[in-house]
Amino acid sequence: MSCNNCVDHSVYVTLHHEKLCKNCFIKYFERKVHKTMLKYKMIQKGEKIGVGLSGGKDSVSCLYLLKKFTGKQGNEIVAIAVDEGIHGYRDKTLVEAKAFCKEQKIPLEITSYKKEFGFTLDEYLRKHKVNPCGVCGVLRRYVLNKAARRLKVDKLATGHNLDDEAQSILMNQLKGNIGLSAKLGPITGVLMHDKFIPRLKPLYFMTEKETTIYSKVKGFHVSYNVCPNFGENFREQVGSNLNQLEMKFPGTKQGMVNSFLDILPELRKRFSKGQIGVCQECGEPASKKLCRVCSILQ
Repeated sequence: MSCNNCVDHSVYVTLHHEKLCKNCFIKYFERKVHKTMLKYKMIQKGEKIGVGLSGGKDSVSCLYLLKKFTGKQGNEIVAIAVDEGIHGYRDKTLVEAKAFCKEQKIPLEITSYKKEFGFTLDEYLRKHKVNPCGVCGVLRRYVLNKAARRLKVDKLATGHNLDDEAQSILMNQLKGNIGLSAKLGPITGVLMHDKFIPRLKPLYFMTEKETTIYSKVKGFHVSYNVCPNFGENFREQVGSNLNQLEMKFPGTKQGMVNSFLDILPELRKRFSKGQIGVCQECGEPASKKLCRVCSILQ
């Protein structure tokens, strides 16, 4: 894959110590993402695909590549952004998201916590002493799913990368939440429901470092700032420890995810019994009488 410029003008060195220049790295990144999409048969011809767009490097790269790879097979792509109401952060990333979608001629749907729940995340956190990421993650997935269903998309793609997956695997292992791990993978979920839109992770095998480099060499105008609510929480600690291991033992994250994929079919068999019901309060998919969102709201 390397060319004559790779040694003297390299922007990235692979785990196999292969140096790649800007152009070769772009080819390497795009081929790997495309191979992932084909291997797991993520998108079928004619399907309408929603992409969760935050305006950051991962979601923008995901959106760009989905449009590039599916343009010739008649897939309609629509971006979905969620305004959680994080002052000084989300309002800025949404500006970048709007600009990118306008440049790429991709329809953009923006929804918000304020519209859906009557409050912003900032307003909620001023009244409740809770883990911001834990609450926000639940609310965000709920809003994204409702928006995707309203837009009648067949599947919803997110920008989750290899680092995100490795963190989730280890977090679930340390907390004993094996049932949650069964829902992970390039295509998420164990039990299906007609109100739940299937989730895809095209960047599944790309590291955060690779996605950062890709967004920079492609010249995407994206935000690299971290959410102000992302502090000393469990995920941050797990991610920090994984990064340290990766520095000492390159390939640690890749090895963890590969090993997990080997046992994922068995995990899904174990947790495939039963069925998903609906929340008695809002009617959205739920495993209990109340979904997690309605439990939070109450």
